[in-house]
This record gives sequence, C-alpha cells and structure tokens, in this order.
Amino acid sequence: MARAGLYKSEVEKARNSLLAQGRHPSVDAVRVALGNTGSKTTIHKYLKELEEENGGNVDRKISISEALQDLVMRLAKQLEAEASNRIAELESLHSEKDHLHETEIAALTAKNVTTQERLDLAIASIKEEMQSHEQTKEAMQSESIARHTLAQQVADLKERLTENEVHRKSLEEKHNHARDALEHYRSSIKEQRDQDLRRHDQQVQQFQSELSHLKQSLVLKQQEVTQLNQDGVRLVAELSQAQKSLYEEKNHHRRLDAELETQRAIAQRVSQLEALLDEKNAQITGVADQNKEMSSRISSLQLELATTSAKLEAQQLMMAELKTYLGAREVLNNDAITNN
Repeated sequence: MARAGLYKSEVEKARNSLLAQGRHPSVDAVRVALGNTGSKTTIHKYLKELEEENGGNVDRKISISEALQDLVMRLAKQLEAEASNRIAELESLHSEKDHLHETEIAALTAKNVTTQERLDLAIASIKEEMQSHEQTKEAMQSESIARHTLAQQVADLKERLTENEVHRKSLEEKHNHARDALEHYRSSIKEQRDQDLRRHDQQVQQFQSELSHLKQSLVLKQQEVTQLNQDGVRLVAELSQAQKSLYEEKNHHRRLDAELETQRAIAQRVSQLEALLDEKNAQITGVADQNKEMSSRISSLQLELATTSAKLEAQQLMMAELKTYLGAREVLNNDAITNN
C-alpha cells in the first residue's frame, strides 16, 4: 500500500545509501530501504528525476568516499531545510496555541468573575429570603391572632344586629298601638269638640294641629322603620360579605389602625347621640310641661311617641354608623387586596 506523504528526499536518501553499499538502487530495493512503504510508481518517478539530475549514469565509477561525502552534504542540507521548516511550523503552532490559551484564560477569568458575582447575589438573595421568611412567619402569627379577634368581633356584631332587629320589631308594635290610640283619641277629641266647641275652640285647634303633626311624624317614623328594616337586611348581607373578606385581609397593622380610629369615631358618635337623646328628652319634658292641661292619656302618648322617635333616630344613626364602619372596612379590604 502506498504511504501518504512520501518525500523525494527520503527516496534520495535510500538511493544514496544503496549506492554507498555498492548495491543497485532499484525500485524494490529502495522500497525495502524505506521500510516497505511508499508507492512503487512514486519511487520510480523520484529515482528517474534523481538519475536525470545526476547525469543519468547510475553505474558510473565514483569512489565510495566521494559518494559518501556528497550524500552527507545533501543529507545535511536536506535535514537543515526540513528542520527549519519544522521549527517554523512548530513556532507558528505554538504561537497559535499560546493565543488560544490566552483567549481561553481571559474567557475563563471573565466567566469566573461573573460566576462569583452571581454567587454573591445568590447568597445575598438567600439571606434576604430567610429574613423575609422570618418576618412572614411573625406576620402570619400576628395575622392568626388578628383573625381570631376579628371573628369574635363579627360574632358580637351579629349578636348586636339580632338584638337590634328584636328591638325594631318591638318599636314597630309600639308604633302600631300608638297609632290606634291616636286614632281613638282623635275621635274622642272630635266628639268633645262638638260638645264644647265654643269653650275649647282654641285648645281643640291646638290639639288638632299637634295631632296632625304627630300623625305626620308617625308616618315618617313608619317609613323610617321600613327603611331601617331594609337597611338591616342589607347590613346582614354586608356583614356576611365582611366576614368572608376578613379571611382575605393581608395588611394587619393598617387594618387595626383603621378599625381603631373607626371604633373611636363610633364611640364619640355614641356619646354625641346620648347627649342628643338627653337634649331631646329635655325638649319633650318641656313640651309636656307646656301641655299640662292635656289629658293624662295625651301626655302619656306624646311622651311614649317622643321616646320611640328618639330611640328610632338613635337606632337609625347607629345603623348608619355601622354601615360607615363596614364601608370603611370594605375599603380597607380592597386596599389590602390591591397592595397584595
């Protein structure tokens, strides 16, 4: 099999070696000297070129010393040329490898710096995450306590709402009795007016005006009771919605502060309502003193009606405050959901 990359210098070296041994440099002999490698065609071509270069007379009579000297000189030149070429190739290859090594080292250095920066960021992020986890754990414990407290508050509000509903029904029954009594009294006054019209004309007119006012007030209060009933139903729905929203609250501190401010405002409003109730009672007492000439039944009915009106007004105001409180809580819940 022909060897790839057979050089003419190798063939020449084998040929000269055979000549120095006194042997004929045939194609087969040269191929054996080359280690049984190389194509015979290539070897024959190189031998022919060498014969032409040397004058074509292979069997010319040359002394062994001259042949050896010539062979050594040519081998030395050939070795020097090959060595120079090989050294140039090695230097070029070495330079390329050094350049590649420097590039790889620079890339690895940059990659190492980037990796170290990422590692530092990851460590810092892990530390922050651990701190955030601790804070979240504490917040969850606080949130659990707050939810329990709010659940108790919701239960209390439900109980108060039930009591208010019972009280409202009781007031409605009292209003019905008062209305019947007023109708009966109006008939009685009308009969008394017919019997003693001249003597009690002014007093009857005053009574009639007051009765008309009371009737109008009673109608208004009845409408307020109806509205109060509707508000109570809506408040039950809003309270149910608020109970569901309690489990979705996330911002504990803001909610507690807002609820505390709302409760303080409610307490202040209750105080104002109590003062207003006292004032109304005083006004009612004054009106009762001015109407001492009226019958005991009229005074009793007026006092009861005024008391009922005050209670209804107070109840309505309390319901309004409760609606405001629930509205504020819903706003806080929406803010908490938005922030989360």
